[in-house]
Amino acid sequence: MEKKLGFNRVGLLAIIMMFWFVISFITNILGPLIPDIIHKFNLEKLTLAGFIPTSFFVAYAVMSIPAGLMIEKWGEKVVLFIGFLMPLIGSLLFAFFHNYPVLLVSCFIIGLGMAMLQTVMNPLQRTVGGEENYAFVGDCSQVVFSLASFVSPLVFTYYVVHPMSFAPEGLPWISLYFLFAFILIAMLIVVLITRFPKIELKADEKSGSKSSYFELFGQTKVWLFAIGLFFYVSTEQGIANNISLFLERYHGFDPHTVGASCVAWFWGSMLIGCVLGLLLLKLIDSKALLKICCTLAITLLAIGLFSNGSIARYALPAVGFAMSLMYPIIFSLALNSVTKHHGSFAGIMCSAIVGGAIGPLLVGLLSDATSSLRTGMCLIFVFIAYILFIAFWANPIVKNKLITNK
Repeated sequence: MEKKLGFNRVGLLAIIMMFWFVISFITNILGPLIPDIIHKFNLEKLTLAGFIPTSFFVAYAVMSIPAGLMIEKWGEKVVLFIGFLMPLIGSLLFAFFHNYPVLLVSCFIIGLGMAMLQTVMNPLQRTVGGEENYAFVGDCSQVVFSLASFVSPLVFTYYVVHPMSFAPEGLPWISLYFLFAFILIAMLIVVLITRFPKIELKADEKSGSKSSYFELFGQTKVWLFAIGLFFYVSTEQGIANNISLFLERYHGFDPHTVGASCVAWFWGSMLIGCVLGLLLLKLIDSKALLKICCTLAITLLAIGLFSNGSIARYALPAVGFAMSLMYPIIFSLALNSVTKHHGSFAGIMCSAIVGGAIGPLLVGLLSDATSSLRTGMCLIFVFIAYILFIAFWANPIVKNKLITNK
């Protein structure tokens, strides 16, 4: 098979995992940066801080469908190259011109590139790994993605504690954006010198006709599932982007050390949950497991928001563990609830990732309106409650296969 395709499968899979690490490493740096951005750029309103992840995730809504068309027209190598070039431009832009308006533009440009990369990565790893290994390779990429999200805030802490000589006064973490640029240049070189197999998009990876979208939009369950995924990403970003700021404001923890560590462990606990979930999904029906996850998330979030600092610093990151299986379960319940147009439905569900743009903004708006970040973060209870509704309401045609005793 490898000789027929003309590539080294193991080597290419290693490169793909490296790509996923870089994507996550850059994507999830915003959480630990938010408190410093608020202080250094004098953002009086939390709504302004909410615009930062908004500018990033809006790019997903703008670029996800065009990126799929670009793969079909130009091929995977061109899309990969442009996908890494865009965040390079965005990183250098903010590295040299570090102010709030430029940060928003930088986040949007980086988001455009990340949307392109994520669009091409899934079909690429299916082609390279083989369909028979698709699930396993997908799980490996999720582990690598979560690992990079865990490492990223720790690197932020390192640069704050050990500032580079070229970093501007009071902004030692700007060095991160030079690091991003260096890594992205390396990725561009890797893309140029690597021979990738041609991607043939499967039916469930292609966007369908206009009629398929109209048919899906006419079904209530399509809207309900899409809103569920929208609220999941709203929850994820609403927590990750506010943990450090919350612990600083209400408990006086240093955002450069304790705050960044808690953001790291939010993603780290999600990684642990993903690994454990591989077993749990074989033992427990996905709907029942989603109910457990939602209940646990609500409980941990309540403890984190209303307990003392010594408890909150552990409870809030632990919410990531409870959330770890929500995304794959919601997505699978959705696609397993329709008999056709899976590609179009998947596209609609991916567009719901724009929740990462809206959720933090809504939290910021409520926080400003009530002069309380704690009240603003209580909005996340509504997001999780809706996902819990999905767990009770969903009625998939195909259920997850469980291990049964004969």
